[in-house]
Amino acid sequence: MTTAPAAPRRTTDTTPDAAPEVLHEIEDRVLWLSSAIVHHANRVRPNPSGLKVGGHQASCASMVSIMTTLWFRHLRPEDRVSVKPHASPVLHAINHLLGELDASHLPTLRAFGGLQSYPSRSKDPDPVDYSTGSVGIGATATIWGALARRYATGSTGSGFAGRQYALVGDAELDEGAVWEAVLDPQVADLGELVWIVDLNRQSLDRVVPNIAADRLRGMFAAAGWQVLTLKYGALLEELFARPGGHALRARLDAMSNPEYQRLLRCPATELRDRLPGAGPEGPAITGLLAETDDATLLAALRNLGGHDLPALDAALHQVDDHRPTVILAYTVKGYGLPVQGHPQNHSSLLTDDQMRELADRVGTDPADPWRGFAADSAAARLCERAAARLRREAVPATRPPAVPSDIGRTPTGTATTQAALGRALLDLTRSAPGAARRIVTVSPDVSSSTNLGGWVNKVGVWSPTERVDWFADDAETVLHWRERPTGQHIELGIAETNLVGLLGELGATWSRWGEPLLPIGVLYDPFVQRALEPWSFGIYAGGQSILVGTPSGVTLAPEGGAHQSITTPSLGIEQPGCTTWEPAFALDTEWTLLAALARLGRPDGGSAYLRLSTRPVDQALAQVPADPAARERRRRQVVAGAYPLRRTPGARVTIAAMGAVVTEALAAADRLQGLGVPADVVCVTSPGLLYRALDARAGHGEAPDWILDQVFPAERATPLVTVLDGHPHTLAFLANLHRVPSRRLGVTRFGQSGSLEEVYRHHGIDTDSIVGAALDLTE
Repeated sequence: MTTAPAAPRRTTDTTPDAAPEVLHEIEDRVLWLSSAIVHHANRVRPNPSGLKVGGHQASCASMVSIMTTLWFRHLRPEDRVSVKPHASPVLHAINHLLGELDASHLPTLRAFGGLQSYPSRSKDPDPVDYSTGSVGIGATATIWGALARRYATGSTGSGFAGRQYALVGDAELDEGAVWEAVLDPQVADLGELVWIVDLNRQSLDRVVPNIAADRLRGMFAAAGWQVLTLKYGALLEELFARPGGHALRARLDAMSNPEYQRLLRCPATELRDRLPGAGPEGPAITGLLAETDDATLLAALRNLGGHDLPALDAALHQVDDHRPTVILAYTVKGYGLPVQGHPQNHSSLLTDDQMRELADRVGTDPADPWRGFAADSAAARLCERAAARLRREAVPATRPPAVPSDIGRTPTGTATTQAALGRALLDLTRSAPGAARRIVTVSPDVSSSTNLGGWVNKVGVWSPTERVDWFADDAETVLHWRERPTGQHIELGIAETNLVGLLGELGATWSRWGEPLLPIGVLYDPFVQRALEPWSFGIYAGGQSILVGTPSGVTLAPEGGAHQSITTPSLGIEQPGCTTWEPAFALDTEWTLLAALARLGRPDGGSAYLRLSTRPVDQALAQVPADPAARERRRRQVVAGAYPLRRTPGARVTIAAMGAVVTEALAAADRLQGLGVPADVVCVTSPGLLYRALDARAGHGEAPDWILDQVFPAERATPLVTVLDGHPHTLAFLANLHRVPSRRLGVTRFGQSGSLEEVYRHHGIDTDSIVGAALDLTE
């Protein structure tokens, strides 16, 4: 494969059943259903607690025309759509009309086990292509979904790259993450991207004073996007063609957003007075309005392009499949509802009387809110044909290749856990080539500084087309940048949110396309927090991947406080759907990496976070058993969360250490032995797994707890010192296992530059501090 597959020839339904009046009938029913779904959740369903349920009838109404046109005229089964969060009831209404969602679910919005507040791939009972709900992430997910689909297609030779639509609220474009994604160099080549912006010019609290559509046009165009603008509908365009029409267009074009929104609230008489304005063209506008009846005038003011079905249809036919497209569709928030255009309509709810009036206008029965179209009607036939056109074949499940649990090497000499990552990946290409071929690494311009250089040289950099490596013959070039469709490393710009966005979508290919990948994202650990929200959201949406944070902690001593992570160990523990490991030795890194890879790309799988270090450590300290059975026992303990690194007869204290500071823990145990205070040393590899085991032992949740008996047996319970290069509360729970006295050492304040010894001493995680804490507990 050298180029992405071309888009298929797209046609729309031209039968009489698809005439504009039939589509308008469906549009009205979608408006009713989406409003009724929210109404039932708030005003009909019992609510004993009195807690606000919520919902967004106005935000749904502004999207009804766009989504009706898209689903009933243009979508194809290979396409995927990300729906703006507050329009989820519109999606459910459409899926109901298409026969994909039974009516029994429609009254369950925001109920326990029912329709989710926002579209969810993993929790909603009807088909959802993208989970949305975190502002901006749903839109950018289509970018990473397009890249992930291209990668899966190129690496397996199957699949077809359909369009990736994002239905975006205009306020979402305030999110900086949107522009970080739009500006990534690879995006300009993604012709399957189509964003439709619901330009209703309102945010949650107000009418936005200056949406600056011209600025948005310029920003998208500068990034290489095709920009289509849908500002006015056919009725307004017809008025513009009359005498005085040019003046009306100029007046509307120059009008501020708040003034336009206020005019939407005016009756016809007041509108005739306000609309001409005080400018020199006012008399021409007044003359035009005098020849326009009240109903036409009121309809024309609301006749924006985002509500004009033929205009929407024409715009979607203009999409260029060779570059990304954005359609700026002007809309009215609350269109077709009594609350349309009001600055505080974001969460407003229609009254019972208003719902009855809406039902009467659209021709349905409020006493039977979920009923469908008559079976012999043109609308019903159009729904049936659309459902048949959009029906997708079931994605066959493909299990990923087996990943070995142990490659068999025993590292010697001095090594870092960061370097062990790159070495383990290279070893996999020889010991398990099938699994290695499914691995894809992603980096935000830090592949060389995170020890991925050897892997990149081996597997190449992914690109939809092969590019010339102009430094291939440069003798001083160490990192070879060979870009080709078979490459397995994807390099992004310096934007961590882009990294985890792509990581989540690469990790979802097993469920989207039936092609399991084993994605690994590598970034500097201090910047995990910057990427935390989209990373978490990607896991929520079903993406399974491995995030590697390296280098980490104050162990990165010379870099100073700006680059020293403190809270990331506990973040890994607290993240649902994720197992966190912080290995101390190179072999621990290999074993935990292999265990993490084995959990990817499968229905019962999950994500992982590895926190690695650049500190060189003598690998002999790991004391890896030579006996095969003992080695396997150690491996199982490492993967399960901890292992006894040193057992001392008559131990009076236990030191539980994690990651880079295990060296200090062992040195402290040696000194304590000389002071007559024997100490056990436990190497913790996963505080999260230990916490789950302890919780399960107390009857909360399900997790194996055998590791606790092997590593912290009751007969060896002693006072406990915990130490790590991170916040001390990460390991504080271990004292509860046997209710022993404890001291918790770790990092609780910003660091500063210095030598390793100085920085460790500053934070109280050095050998002296460990010895002192142990003596405090034992004397």
